Amino acid sequence: MDSKLIPDAATHAGGAGWTALLRHPLVRPLAALALLLLIDFLLVPGFFRLEIKDGHLYGALIDIVNRAAPLMLAALGMTLVIATRGVDISVGAVVAISGAVAAILIGSKMVVVNGVPEYVSNVPMVWALAAAMGAALLCGAWNGVLVAGLGLQPIIATLILMVAGRGLAQLLTDGQIVTVYYKPFFFLGGGYLFGLPFSLYIAVGMFLLLALLMKKTALGLFIESVGINPVASRLAGIRTAALIFFVYMFCSACAGLAGLMIASNIKSADANNAGLLLELDAILAVTLGGTSLAGGKFSLVGSVIGALIIQTLTYTIYSLGVPPEVNMVVKSIVVFLVCLSQSPQFRRMLRMSKS
Repeated sequence: MDSKLIPDAATHAGGAGWTALLRHPLVRPLAALALLLLIDFLLVPGFFRLEIKDGHLYGALIDIVNRAAPLMLAALGMTLVIATRGVDISVGAVVAISGAVAAILIGSKMVVVNGVPEYVSNVPMVWALAAAMGAALLCGAWNGVLVAGLGLQPIIATLILMVAGRGLAQLLTDGQIVTVYYKPFFFLGGGYLFGLPFSLYIAVGMFLLLALLMKKTALGLFIESVGINPVASRLAGIRTAALIFFVYMFCSACAGLAGLMIASNIKSADANNAGLLLELDAILAVTLGGTSLAGGKFSLVGSVIGALIIQTLTYTIYSLGVPPEVNMVVKSIVVFLVCLSQSPQFRRMLRMSKS
């Protein structure tokens, strides 16, 4: 055997390996996140600096992951919905409802204990959180019935709750900001555990739970199957309607948990602004992570990376002193580019131009 063939074969194998690596669906979102972090490193002084204050880690990176946690939750729920060829644009409304229910039940009641004024909850906080999550699940059940039961188009079905849900949250709060003074509630979205934000543990825990569920059961395969061909999936014995109902319930559960985190972080329920346009950020995070809006294969890791990209982009814009309005323009450009990259016609045009 010619010894010259061995290096050539090794080179070819190495080139094929690099090509396969570059084609991995997570390469582009990771590259985008790395680029944003590099820009922040060059333009934002002390971006990577971490300090310990009061036993907690502080710094720009901690602030980003803390603020990205609610979006991570919303993106995880949205991932499953989009994988089934659906979409849920009522996420922001569910966030507002969840926060409003919790804030109203906890309230701002003050009592005097041994001559010292102290704020207490109107009901046990566990009940308040359970009621808020119950309200979120009811919202998910409503969407699930409309989409899976009545066959409404997902965007129309969830548009109903997007409008009505926001109005319901405003009715619950009388259109006012309901302030919460009960300190144990603050820990959910603003507390720290072992030096890291507690909200990060919640988001990571939900991700690990969902990833384990997808790995140990056939749920992920069923979701992809329904997204690729719902008719064939039903004929193959998959309970398509029940599966679609479940993903909308799960999406609303994630939104409800995100709503509790947001209300806890700002120590109030703002039905007018809480979760406003969060559904659009969640959809963008999912698509940035590599999940196609056409349904089918999905990536939970990609959605988490997408959420980090969006929050890092927002932090970068604010840190550089750019007007906040530019943030929406940049996001719209990103949405356009992502949708363009997923267009079969556009890909066909690119291949034709290269050839």
